[in-house]
Amino acid sequence: MNQPPFEVADIIRQSGNSFIAKHRSWLTWLHLRVLFAIEFCRTATLGGHLDRCSRCGYEAISYNSCRNRHCPKCLTNARDQWLAERSQELLPVHYVHVVFTVPHELSWLALHNKKIVYDLLFRTSTATLLEVAADPTHLGAEIGFLSVLHTWGQNLQHHPHIHCVIPSGGLSPDRRRWIHPRYPFFLPVKVLSRVFRGKFIAALKHAFRQGQLVFPGGLQALAGEKAFRAFLRPLFRQDWVIYSKRPFGGPEHVLHYLARYTHRVAISNHRLLSVADGKVSFRWKDYAHGSKQRKMTVTAEEFLRRFMLHVLPRGFVRIRFSGLLANRRRKQLLPLCKQLLEGSSQPHSQTSGSVEAKPVEGWFCPHCGGSMMLIEKLTAQQIRRRSVERKKLVGSP
Repeated sequence: MNQPPFEVADIIRQSGNSFIAKHRSWLTWLHLRVLFAIEFCRTATLGGHLDRCSRCGYEAISYNSCRNRHCPKCLTNARDQWLAERSQELLPVHYVHVVFTVPHELSWLALHNKKIVYDLLFRTSTATLLEVAADPTHLGAEIGFLSVLHTWGQNLQHHPHIHCVIPSGGLSPDRRRWIHPRYPFFLPVKVLSRVFRGKFIAALKHAFRQGQLVFPGGLQALAGEKAFRAFLRPLFRQDWVIYSKRPFGGPEHVLHYLARYTHRVAISNHRLLSVADGKVSFRWKDYAHGSKQRKMTVTAEEFLRRFMLHVLPRGFVRIRFSGLLANRRRKQLLPLCKQLLEGSSQPHSQTSGSVEAKPVEGWFCPHCGGSMMLIEKLTAQQIRRRSVERKKLVGSP
């Protein structure tokens, strides 16, 4: 992929100080840390390393990445490594994509209670899938799946939702056979919506009773029990949006599909169209009108405000495995699932076994194509000193 002409780092360099000065009242040290990391990612400020070609001896200095999970430039290698590990866990069946979304009325509550509300979103969506799938009326099986939290919409506004990627089917209660789904969309969406709504509202009420929620600023009016119940009452009456796609393919498609959802940030550098005169233009997909590609222009400070909405709490895990794929169970149950599927007479994907992930691309010599080998790690001070020495040599007669 070609180098993007603009980066989020450019916006931070141009307007970061004014943004911080204007929004200092709600910015935390974690927000500032993210801004610093992205601004100086792959620059001399973070240090670097000297590499030498194993074939022709060519030497080059590479700057270190910030490795911050919110940085648009630091996710490729982590994604490729993660996908390579997942390739050994794929089952020879079609996969299903289900999305759980909370009403937009809960957005501000979630923003001020990220760790609590996002965790509730994970736990209640997981419990919903496991409960509905275990019901003999719908599937009557034990399923496993991967859940990924996204907090953004295409326009960078706050829009928390969970993406679940699920092998189509599950283990029978006696674990002697693989049960294939009876519905085209795996599980009935309306049932999922009602169960999820009930579980999430109940969990939110419990968190309120335990004093786990905070109500700063304009949310203070909801701090009373009667007011909070009145706030939740209309949400319980409306339909909650659960989106489900038809099975999209077997293991030969899953790795590519997962790459679109797992290691993502609110916006990639490739969506930026222009950064000039204190304004930012970016490309976005309007799902409400046939997924049309549109252009949006906002001030640089507004862009950074929206981007900062999606900074996750420190240590918060945004990719989780549940059911058959839970970390403590997959070692035992995955081989059993594969064994049962190999002997199944039901149609499934033609590709059985694991799929090899694309290897992580190395750093190759631009002159001869040989492998670049790490020779020396350099601090920021050492890089600056070498730069000064190089300028003196170039300027000397």
